[in-house]
Amino acid sequence: MIIVTGGSGLAGRAVVKDLVEHGYEVASIDMAPQPAGQGVPFSRVDLTDYGQALAAFSAIDDRYSHVEGIVHLAAIPAPGLTPNHVIFETNMVSTYNVFEAARVLGIRNVVWASSETVLGLPFETPPPYVPVDEAYRPRPETAYSLSKYLSEEMAREFCRWDPAFKIFGLRFSNIMAPERYAEFPAFDADPKLRRWNLWAYIDARDAAQAVRLALESPLKGAEVFIIANEDGVMGRPNEDLLAAEFPGVPRKRDVGPYETLLSIDKAKDVLGYRPQHSWRASA
Repeated sequence: MIIVTGGSGLAGRAVVKDLVEHGYEVASIDMAPQPAGQGVPFSRVDLTDYGQALAAFSAIDDRYSHVEGIVHLAAIPAPGLTPNHVIFETNMVSTYNVFEAARVLGIRNVVWASSETVLGLPFETPPPYVPVDEAYRPRPETAYSLSKYLSEEMAREFCRWDPAFKIFGLRFSNIMAPERYAEFPAFDADPKLRRWNLWAYIDARDAAQAVRLALESPLKGAEVFIIANEDGVMGRPNEDLLAAEFPGVPRKRDVGPYETLLSIDKAKDVLGYRPQHSWRASA
């Protein structure tokens, strides 16, 4: 049994669907109502309460038991949605409770949603190089990104305490549903509209693929992976975009004209991640 926290959200819905389609038993927990027709056990759980997290990952009556893995997506999902201290407290406490409940219960397979924002978004200070990758020290610029960065550090300590633990953090880019792709051609008029994350995105279905591959990885320890699509949101080539918005930023390697500037090389090499969905196919 795999528990998906935040299973009612955009990424959560895609993850639940993907896991079920690949033969997993799945249960969803969330504070938001379950989407109609999701078809998996659902319980309302407040993960900022450690007792509820521990109980939810143990079993809930006849809904599920024998939890083998946790996908932790539940969070306040972006800066500015609530006051800063609320974002920080909610995300840090809930993530600690997930990690600690998993440790206590012997659930050694946790995949959780970190964020592209730890890389320095919105890049008012330019990135040190492109494509950006996992090699440089995070630069959180908001309470939200700080909560994600410190949760990555927390994962490392949990795995240091128990080398059998696996906690993989996925630094998701801006998650998009396919219905949003009709908006993308309009971005070309002004590269400033999407400069804040180097014009990157992740299709929700490919985000779900990355989650599944992370769950299935035999590796142990705390790792982080940037998860984006192969391409960016713009129809204009990278050289034009970078010349306009980030002149002088070094190139770490050559990049294709429409290749994502958030490097997914590590996810490809370690997880076998291969994005399957592009907005260009529907344009």
